[in-house]
Amino acid sequence: MQFGIFSVSDVTTDPTTGRTPTEAERIKAMVAIALKAEEVGLDVFATGEHHNPPFVASSPTTMLGYVAARTENLVLSTSTTLITTNDPVKIAEDFAMLQHLADGRVDLMMGRGNTGPVYPWFGQDIRQGIPLALENYNLLHRLWREDVVDWEGKFRTPLQGFTSTPRPLDDVPPFVWHGSIRSPEIAEQAAYYGDGFFHNNIFWPATHTKKLIALYRRRFEHYGHGTADQAIVGLGGQVFMRKNSQDAVREFRPYFDNAPVYGGGPSLEEFTRETPLTVGSPQEVIDRTLTFREMFGDYQRQLFLMDHAGLPLKTVLEQLDILGEEVVPVLRREFASGRPAHVPDAPTHASLLAARREVDTTTEVVR
Repeated sequence: MQFGIFSVSDVTTDPTTGRTPTEAERIKAMVAIALKAEEVGLDVFATGEHHNPPFVASSPTTMLGYVAARTENLVLSTSTTLITTNDPVKIAEDFAMLQHLADGRVDLMMGRGNTGPVYPWFGQDIRQGIPLALENYNLLHRLWREDVVDWEGKFRTPLQGFTSTPRPLDDVPPFVWHGSIRSPEIAEQAAYYGDGFFHNNIFWPATHTKKLIALYRRRFEHYGHGTADQAIVGLGGQVFMRKNSQDAVREFRPYFDNAPVYGGGPSLEEFTRETPLTVGSPQEVIDRTLTFREMFGDYQRQLFLMDHAGLPLKTVLEQLDILGEEVVPVLRREFASGRPAHVPDAPTHASLLAARREVDTTTEVVR
């Protein structure tokens, strides 16, 4: 079971001070947060991809490459790589390059994003969002697995005798999660390829999340990748903690009320009741997170949003200390307890390489 954090990279005014960080301050804060994640023993740091204010994470591989040079163990990922508006060829090359620089500590999450105008900005039609996601990923999947690709589709120019460079490290492509909060077609796509499915369920009630994950698990088994409970599932969430819940709620409320994606909607109490957002003591976060297994089955990756809504860097780093010292060790132990032996861990470069070598050895013996 992997635990980590993801950032949406918003530049938001701190409602308690009225101060807005500069873009440079926010970018450097994200790096500091990633380094802190490794320091406190988390497994994953993931960044989103946005091309509009108030967000600054327009070039995930640039940031992750910088973080790779300053970390040793952290898995570097994305909490959305826009498969619809990025060229699959560029994705293939950028992430293979990052994979080499990070010694394999790389995976990524494909998604369509939640910003409609990004489509015309990059020459695409939002009405083609699902077909773009399906076609572009099919090409990306081939580019990482075939040395020479001939390809023709609807949304980009054809390729003839094309080789993406560099090739994936050890000839093992980065593991891919397909992220979606509403589209059964994406759950189906993840199942078809035997990839991971990540439901960033910070906005949705458990009943909705459960339906999509159940669909993915059924179809994963249908396509012969393993039993339904062996499907690779990831979940998102957001927490804010203090020693007692009253202090946590009092401190977090102004940030929630003014957040660019929360403010003006349901109240904090309604949101925490209906979604995975947990504002309270470390024990409350532990108890709430453990219910996810009851609802969705054993899963492989849990990411938390920690730096949203204008929270100052000092506060976020304090939150990471609590997460790493008081919460995650208990979650690791509890999630491991009773976990069936046949349920796999989250794929890593090392595990994928070992699996590939086993297949190669078996094939050679058969010959």
